[in-house]
Amino acid sequence: MNRATFFQGVGVALIAAIVGEVVFSALTLLLGSYSALQLVIATLSLCYILYLLRSSEVRLGRVVTISMWLLVTLLTLWLSPHLLLTVTIHSLMIWLVRALYLHNSLLTALADLGLAVLAVSAALWATLQTGSLAMALWCYFLIQALFVFIPSTLTPPRTAPTVENDHFEQARRAAQAALRKLSASN
Repeated sequence: MNRATFFQGVGVALIAAIVGEVVFSALTLLLGSYSALQLVIATLSLCYILYLLRSSEVRLGRVVTISMWLLVTLLTLWLSPHLLLTVTIHSLMIWLVRALYLHNSLLTALADLGLAVLAVSAALWATLQTGSLAMALWCYFLIQALFVFIPSTLTPPRTAPTVENDHFEQARRAAQAALRKLSASN
């Protein structure tokens, strides 16, 4: 396990922005801009999910997770919805992987959902302001890198019970007292 850090997330954002722009430029010549953009989004989504799975301690269900990603991606590509819907679907898949593999409570998963919405909003804003795919990807994945600051759970860590508050210890002392009384009466 290699626990994700913010600086790793910044590196992932930089690589995703550069590689995404280069691959988009190459695929646009072959497929056209819409299909190229869909493939870039799907590929970066898969790479980011693999990065998240690598940084998780949970090993169970990884094949199912990748299989579900593949099924949803193929349906999304086949139905060819609006591009914003494609981005939203892939963002929700990324959020779902983080919620299932990195968070232990509903509140932290909902906080992460807010972060995913913020990331899509930042990418949309960057696209409208600059028209650059690289800038949109940079903003999106830079916001996504903030997930490491969301705790896995919001409950305080449990401390070992003190001797006075430990129910087992109280029962043990009561049993010893009862045994002393029985042995003293004989």
